[in-house]
Amino acid sequence: MPRTPRIDIADHVYHVLNRANGRLPIFESDKDYLQFESILTDAVDFFDMRLLSYCLMPNHWHLVLYPRKDGDLARFMSWLTNTHTRRWHTENQTIGEGHLYQGRYKSFLCQDDDHFITLVRYVERNAKKANLIQNAEDWRWSSVWRREKGNLSQKKILSDWLVTIPDNYLNFLNQSQTAEEEEAIARSILKSDHFGSLDWSEELSNKLNLKQINRKGGPSDKG
Repeated sequence: MPRTPRIDIADHVYHVLNRANGRLPIFESDKDYLQFESILTDAVDFFDMRLLSYCLMPNHWHLVLYPRKDGDLARFMSWLTNTHTRRWHTENQTIGEGHLYQGRYKSFLCQDDDHFITLVRYVERNAKKANLIQNAEDWRWSSVWRREKGNLSQKKILSDWLVTIPDNYLNFLNQSQTAEEEEAIARSILKSDHFGSLDWSEELSNKLNLKQINRKGGPSDKG
């Protein structure tokens, strides 16, 4: 069966994630995490990608991205995952021994309102939820650590959020999300669906359908 075409349009927020093949560890040492962050930094610079949030976990990672041009997401992710796969296999002397990732990365659009805060909070508290640390900002391999504890160079990789960061964000981050919030994001991931209000989703679907018509040639084409 042909692969489902990806949505890849500019100036929209994407929740992007991938997991290790067989859910085996990708990151087993600080060196592994640092290698990925170095590649991520190069990718952000090379493709002029806006990275809003991220969290690296032992067997998967989450990115929240805001591309500037149509098609940027695919180019960025292709370079990031292929470069990381090659370097990981080279470092671990496992070239030719199989796939690092379980498959293509997953990406889902997110509305830039309170849904965005819910999503970023979900991403940045991943390590706390997994009981890897006591406070989310203590997880070295995340955007919240960079914002709160990183130096100027480390913070530079992150772009400004589309909404104002709540004054009490750290306290908010370290509180459990509601079951409803977690279920909504889990549903978005499971069904490969947008994360936002019904009105926004309908408006987005209409916009995407119109762009598809225009690519194929339709009523709005000018002769």
